[in-house]
Amino acid sequence: MTDQSAWSFADDRGQLAAADSRPSRVLAYIQAGATLWDHGICPEGIFGSGHDGAEPDRAKTGTLPLDVVDYRGAGDDLDVETLLRGAPDLVVAVSYGHGQLYGLDPDTAKHLEERVPVVVIDVGQARTLDQVSRRFAELARSLGGVREPDAASDLDAARARLRAVAGAVPEGLRVVALSPADQEQAHVARPQMWPELRVLAELGVRLVSPPDGAGVNWATVEWADAAALEPDIVLTDIRSNAVPFGEIAAPAWQEKGRRVRTVPWNPEPVCSPQAHARFLALVADAVEGVRGG
Repeated sequence: MTDQSAWSFADDRGQLAAADSRPSRVLAYIQAGATLWDHGICPEGIFGSGHDGAEPDRAKTGTLPLDVVDYRGAGDDLDVETLLRGAPDLVVAVSYGHGQLYGLDPDTAKHLEERVPVVVIDVGQARTLDQVSRRFAELARSLGGVREPDAASDLDAARARLRAVAGAVPEGLRVVALSPADQEQAHVARPQMWPELRVLAELGVRLVSPPDGAGVNWATVEWADAAALEPDIVLTDIRSNAVPFGEIAAPAWQEKGRRVRTVPWNPEPVCSPQAHARFLALVADAVEGVRGG
C-alpha cells in the first residue's frame, strides 16, 4: 500500500496483516490482550481458550481494565459472530509453534481471517520470553502504543536482584513448578519447556525436573512423587483450571514436616517487562525467605 496511513504487520507465521488505516479496535486472546495493555494498547475485547469459562480468568488478565474490555467467552461459546460483535478491526492471537490460533476451532479461525486481519504471535517453547515480549512490543508500537519509560530498567533491576539472592543461598535449594490436578495428582512442569522458567534457571534458580516419561510439558504424578522432588519453593499454577493449591488436603511434604514456600505462577504469562519483573520479584522474595529460614 502506498497510502501513508496504511498499516501492516508481519506476524510469526510469516503472514502479513494489512489494513487501509491503523487498527483501533483490537480483539485479542486473553494473554495477548493483557500483554498489549502493558504495552499501551487497550483491546476492545478478549477471548479465552477451552481451559477458560464464562468469566475471564483473573490469573491471566494482568492489569487489564475488565470494566471496559468485553470478554467474548471461551471454548464452544466462541463462533465468528460472537467474536466480531464488537466490530474489531484486528484480531491478535497466539500460537504454540504451529501457527494455529490457540483457543479457536480451526474452522472458526479460518472464517474469522476471511473477515478481519489477524496477527499471530508465537509464544511456544522454542521462543525465549524476551523474544516473545519484543514481538508484542513491536506490534504495540505499530498500533500506536506508548512504551512505559521505567519498564526496562525495572526488569533489569528485578533480574539483578534475583541473580544476587539466588547466588547467596545454599546450592541445594530446589524449586518445582506444578499445576495441581486434584487431591491425588499434580502436573509437574518440565522447566526447559517453559520460557519463563528457563529465565529463572539462567538467573541461578535451581529448577527440579520430574522423571522422564510421558508428557512433553508436564509429568502427571502422585503428590507423594511430587514431594519426593524435595522442593523448598513451589511455583503453583493459579489459573482457574487448576485446583487452588490451598485446597489440596495435605501434600506429602507437609506430612513430613517440610516447610515449603509457594509462589503464584501463571503458565500463560503476560509477556511484558512489567509483568515479568513482578514475577521475578515474587521468586526473589521466596528465595530470600528460604535463606532467612
